[in-house]
Amino acid sequence: MSLHHSAETQANLLERIPAATGRSVKEWMGLVDEGPSFSRLDERVHWLQDEYSLSQGYATALAMEFDRQRAARRTA
Repeated sequence: MSLHHSAETQANLLERIPAATGRSVKEWMGLVDEGPSFSRLDERVHWLQDEYSLSQGYATALAMEFDRQRAARRTA
């Protein structure tokens, strides 16, 4: 699986994360924010996979959402 996917795939993955992981996307964003500071998406994805045993798809969706939210905070 690529480290980037379509907006539709991203939305579908984020919608399924709570049921698949037992944590809301908001909870995951807090965990990623409190985790190690990575500058690259792939580093964050691998950390999520290693630390929380997430599939690459869910880890990628969360890492992409984290980057999107971080970018939105910078421009606000």
